[in-house]
Amino acid sequence: MHPPFGLRSNSVWTYLAFLALGWSVAFAPTAQATESEPATEKAAIERAADFERNRQWVDAIGLYEKALKQWPENPQLKYGLRRTRIQFSVDRRYADKSYTDGLTASSLDESLVFLDDALLKVRKYYVDTISPTAFIAHGTESLYVALTNEKFLAKNVSSASQRSIGAFRAMLRDRYWNRPCGSMEEARMVVTEVARSAYSELRIAPGAIVMEYVFGGCNALDEYSSFLTPGRLDDLYSNIEGEFVGIGIEMKAEAGKGMLLINVLSESPAEEGGAAPGDYIVAIDGINCLNMSTEEAAQHLQGTPDSRVRLDLKNPRTEQIRQTELSRRAVKVKSIPIVRIVDPANGIGYIKMTGFQKNSAAELDAALKDLRSQGMQALIWDLRGNPGGLLTAAVEVLDRFLDDGMIVSTKGRTQDQNWSYTATRGNDWNVPLVILVDGDSASASEIVAGAIHDHGRGVLVGRKTYGKWSVQSILPGRSSTGLRLTTAKFYSPNGNTYGKIGVEPDVQVPASSEQLTAYRGLRNENPEDDQDLAAGMNSLRRQLARR
Repeated sequence: MHPPFGLRSNSVWTYLAFLALGWSVAFAPTAQATESEPATEKAAIERAADFERNRQWVDAIGLYEKALKQWPENPQLKYGLRRTRIQFSVDRRYADKSYTDGLTASSLDESLVFLDDALLKVRKYYVDTISPTAFIAHGTESLYVALTNEKFLAKNVSSASQRSIGAFRAMLRDRYWNRPCGSMEEARMVVTEVARSAYSELRIAPGAIVMEYVFGGCNALDEYSSFLTPGRLDDLYSNIEGEFVGIGIEMKAEAGKGMLLINVLSESPAEEGGAAPGDYIVAIDGINCLNMSTEEAAQHLQGTPDSRVRLDLKNPRTEQIRQTELSRRAVKVKSIPIVRIVDPANGIGYIKMTGFQKNSAAELDAALKDLRSQGMQALIWDLRGNPGGLLTAAVEVLDRFLDDGMIVSTKGRTQDQNWSYTATRGNDWNVPLVILVDGDSASASEIVAGAIHDHGRGVLVGRKTYGKWSVQSILPGRSSTGLRLTTAKFYSPNGNTYGKIGVEPDVQVPASSEQLTAYRGLRNENPEDDQDLAAGMNSLRRQLARR
């Protein structure tokens, strides 16, 4: 494992995140369910198929995932989820200009270099052993599905008939499905054959075919590993750095409604322009976006510093549409957007941390000093909805509360992935502590939860965490691309790892339908209206009373 260096173009970043997407967009659940859950496997499959026919990939993925929890062995649900994830990924790539204008335009020889690089890095760094056969098989499947994707076909297939496309897909299935590849050289030969056949029969440029193998091959890895376009890599770096150029929103497409604002960052152009979480963007510079994908809308929202964009915002409660014009600029992403005293009588402070970035430790120091000046005697540290971030940031913030012993350790396939992090003596914050967690507290948030629990340093309140206990390294590649690979697993001070399990809280609080967990910006509500916060305050009051 390598810590972050100063120059990002030559660096390997160690990153932990549930969802490593840019701050400008987010893939998140809606606040309220719009339909009842399917009662049978057949009903779930039929409804998911309706979503697929309408290219509502996010809704289809969500439904397949829920259905598989109830019927985990159903093969139609399993393949439906895999197929829909591929469609979603293809859509995202073809809404990314750094992909369509750059990578797919590569020649056969140029694009094969990307394939070689991906195969080599997976073999060398990935936490588990993945054969070239498995990698190429998933690439074949990705191409097979992409040949039914509207965006892929619109960009790459200008004259071929549906019959020709169907025949080519049949050929992929018959000749290349799970084709054995004993080496990287054989893998390269298979992809070269497919690319030449696709050009001969369908006139698809070789770069588009090879890139399906590069990106689709990563489906053989875990859900946290992927090949990154230049645009996605830049988004990820902006997330780590805590700064990007834009208007300061997180959003999610809802078919027929537009872009749901999941979060509006404080002190951002969007906040200054009156945008609020829960609003819908229905038009961008006069262009209707009711049925755009998140990525398509993001392309319209992006721009250079000081350029302007006009938004039509709809309030879903009043149905009123208002217009605002915003100027894009550098936006600082705060790790800790909310700092306050929630119980003045008992001196209970509260901080909301939404991510683990390079500046998180400095923000925490400033927040704690502010709360101490207001008479803080105990602290609630809210990690609900926090998807993670930098491993080093998690270690640094924990070091403020632990005086000795192990914080976290990592173990991977290679020696440089095996690290142990211990606390330094002399921390200043030995106050009673509550950590709020939920099912969206992941990765770096779980490092905090695991360490606080194992050391008996505080009380965990809320619901079981997500269960992502793996380390991703960001490996830069050619032409400003990158490869995000799971390179290690991490372990709590007692040697436990909770991947796909999650950390159980000490105090369980049932999820409330009134808590808008989908809106990352709505955590400044009245303490009495927040059941988790109320339970945390009660725990701290009991601790303070025993002193």
